[in-house]
Amino acid sequence: MITGIIGRKVGMTKIFDTNGDIVPVTVIEAGPCPIVQVITKEKNGYQAIQIGFGAKKKKLVTKAMLGHFEKAKVEPKRFLREVKAVIDDKIQVGQEVKVDIFHPGEKVDIIGISKGHGFQGGVRRHHFAGGPKSHGQSDRLRAPGSIGGSSFPSHTWKGQKMAGRMGGEQVTTKNLQIVDVDVQKNLLLIKGAVPGKKNSLVTVKKIKTRTL
Repeated sequence: MITGIIGRKVGMTKIFDTNGDIVPVTVIEAGPCPIVQVITKEKNGYQAIQIGFGAKKKKLVTKAMLGHFEKAKVEPKRFLREVKAVIDDKIQVGQEVKVDIFHPGEKVDIIGISKGHGFQGGVRRHHFAGGPKSHGQSDRLRAPGSIGGSSFPSHTWKGQKMAGRMGGEQVTTKNLQIVDVDVQKNLLLIKGAVPGKKNSLVTVKKIKTRTL
């Protein structure tokens, strides 16, 4: 069983369900992703597969990676990711992973890089309430407030929430529902929003089922 696939966030739209209600969905173009390497427990200590996504010119690929792709008889790919899989005789190098491993109603986790917002103040970055908004105290509206004592500890506490770079970090959104799967166009329709901007890379993974 293969548990994940690589895709590209196309954007958001809305569809109507069977009851006529509007459902906001994110469209993800997922795969087809060829299997570049099969990782076995006997050789590597765990089970997984390495899959690729997105074409890349051969002249931009290093000799080591070019040999890696040629060994698998796969055209060079821009992105490589490992996803967990139960290895059996049906999983072979060169085989393509497609969206048909998912089905409507299934819950998934989606990993992506959040939108970068550059340098931001504490009010926007950490949702501070801001200062008083009356009696002429306008100079404290978006100030962060106290960041440490003067006599003790005489320094700013480590990890203090302050202004700084916001976004551009790996984010995992969990328990998102698949609304529809278009096998012909390699599309997944996910209910709600997923991390990242348009055309950004995302990884869609099946939720691990817990056994009691």
